[in-house]
Amino acid sequence: MSEFIVIQVGQCGNQIGNAFWPLVLYEHGICVDKLVKPSLKAVQDEAFHSFFDSPSYKKCHNIEDLKRCKVKARAILIDMETSVVERFHNCRLRDLFDRTYSITDSPGSGNNWAFGHYEAGNLHKNKIREMIRSAAECCSSLNGFLLFFSLAGGTGSGLGTAVLQYLQDDFPNIDRIVACVHPGEHRDVVTSPYNIAFSLSKLALGATCVFPVDNKSLSKICGKTKVTKDPLTSDLYQKVNAVIVRMLLNLTSGARFPGSLNFDLGDLPTNMVPYKGMHFLASSICPLVSGSEIGINILKRKKELLHSVCNEDHHLIQLNALSGKVHTAALIARGDIPFSTAVDFQERLIAKIKRKPMGITLGLSSVPPHDSPVSLLLLTNSSSMSTFFSQAVNDFNSLYFRKAYTHHYLKVDDFEFEEFSGAREVLLSQVDAYTKTYEDIHIPRINVEI
Repeated sequence: MSEFIVIQVGQCGNQIGNAFWPLVLYEHGICVDKLVKPSLKAVQDEAFHSFFDSPSYKKCHNIEDLKRCKVKARAILIDMETSVVERFHNCRLRDLFDRTYSITDSPGSGNNWAFGHYEAGNLHKNKIREMIRSAAECCSSLNGFLLFFSLAGGTGSGLGTAVLQYLQDDFPNIDRIVACVHPGEHRDVVTSPYNIAFSLSKLALGATCVFPVDNKSLSKICGKTKVTKDPLTSDLYQKVNAVIVRMLLNLTSGARFPGSLNFDLGDLPTNMVPYKGMHFLASSICPLVSGSEIGINILKRKKELLHSVCNEDHHLIQLNALSGKVHTAALIARGDIPFSTAVDFQERLIAKIKRKPMGITLGLSSVPPHDSPVSLLLLTNSSSMSTFFSQAVNDFNSLYFRKAYTHHYLKVDDFEFEEFSGAREVLLSQVDAYTKTYEDIHIPRINVEI
């Protein structure tokens, strides 16, 4: 049994968590809303303890059972604005979240990465580390930390990357998996290029694997699918966050549920990271949204799952991950998908890729999502990720070369001006790493006539 601790930082991270926990409960057969039926194939044995601490080990079927059995989510909630975290302690699932694992402050980080990373980080460092240590002690087989935060804001990006450093120092052998949200082309924070650059530089140095998603892709996905009848995802923001949660639940399904080809999250860095530092993975999933007509039509023809998941419309980040050099890839399937079909998916994916990858990992879990009979997640480590970092560098340069807004960061204690150039150098090294691996290596050979 693998156990995970979820760390939600900032408004964005906690909004993802707000969509995450109800959907996890449904996968384990626990009714959160009377209008939504849990999965008929839900598993609630040891798998339930992956995200929940249950002292009684009794099966639960509804919110009242969770309260009676004193079940607690393995969650740490952090935000410098009180209102977002307080929603967890006042909602219908409030008994799942232990207040001793929450940190709030006022008035926030002002969209300043330096304030979140240093000011708030130094202020709450000891408490955060103690919360993480306490949560880890409640685990018998801690497999990894899942971190949710935004790249563009102040608390999420700044304090989120500070928490990442605490984990690297205190739990160096435990995987640190990050799902981070990029604002896309439409940024409402003028200093977001700085925040994004500082965040990505820390993620490049401290995370095990990073799954970047961007708002433009998520908005396009939700715009092409009709509003679902599922009350858990009927709100637009919930619908956007539910797409991210679907990816995360598929990603962790092999560690939680049985299957003919088990893909544990611990296998992720071994199979998907060919070179040190190149741990940024693009993701694509099908079906995208609960109850969407597109998803229903695809599910009627399982063999079309691969075609759909390779389509750019299903990518959670704005890049064509299958173009260029694909170093590694993984297909993680859930539900009623036979082994022969999964192998067929693998062979067809290889045929779609011009430059053949080092390997394609397969994962099969017998337990489907709560609202569809099958699903498929595609992960790729591709040289196309260089465009993601190139854009971050260009946006950063547009401000930095004019020294615009730098004074907002310099007024924060412990922040040094050299961090601007340091972050830029890390991003350029990422661009260089992904670009170099795009080129084929030609080994000279000696022709010997016999």
